[in-house]
Amino acid sequence: EETGRITRIFTRLGARKIRITGGEPLLRKELPDMIREVSRIPGVEDVALTTNGSLLARHARTLREAGLMRVAVSLDALDDDTFLAMNGGKAKVAQVLEGIDAAAEAGLAVKVNMVVQKGVNEHALLPMVRYFRERGHILRMIEYMDVGNTNGWNWDQVVSKREMLERIHAEFPLAPADPNYEGEVASRFRFLDGQGEIGVISSVSDAFCSTCTRGRLSADGMFYTC
Repeated sequence: EETGRITRIFTRLGARKIRITGGEPLLRKELPDMIREVSRIPGVEDVALTTNGSLLARHARTLREAGLMRVAVSLDALDDDTFLAMNGGKAKVAQVLEGIDAAAEAGLAVKVNMVVQKGVNEHALLPMVRYFRERGHILRMIEYMDVGNTNGWNWDQVVSKREMLERIHAEFPLAPADPNYEGEVASRFRFLDGQGEIGVISSVSDAFCSTCTRGRLSADGMFYTC
């Protein structure tokens, strides 16, 4: 109920897109009810969910029927050893891929988010591009970033936007694409052969804070601009 109340306040102030994040939002038992409530509010044009995908196969159709439109699924590699090294042993690749397939079958638009960390999963970059390009899903690479001093971040672990694009362009030629909307956080690049696009979120090497239009509401009710 509180989420619905806050959403009504923000739509009156001009917000049009709502994204449910976490932690892991699929652990919340009332999630379909929350999405149904939010999606029916006048002014809401887009309702999305960010998830690790481990429970998505079980819930995708219910969430779509409740009014969810899009999902962003976190997946950092296609092999379990690398993926488990990145996510701390929380899920297996097969679970996440099953969830992605179920989401697409349910009619949800799907994007895949890959955090790229030097020395850990940078070798997985091109296999990920190939896999999701073939399946028609947009892959977004995210520079390994500081998340509040909890991940021991340092610059030596960053694979920059430029490095990622050079590697991909060598196998799949790319060209820049215009943003979908003002303040979009991912830089878009289309494959020159016409087979889809990728995105790069470059919060370290090419920060986009000056144009960001997002606000964030924390689980304990605090509002942040990032």
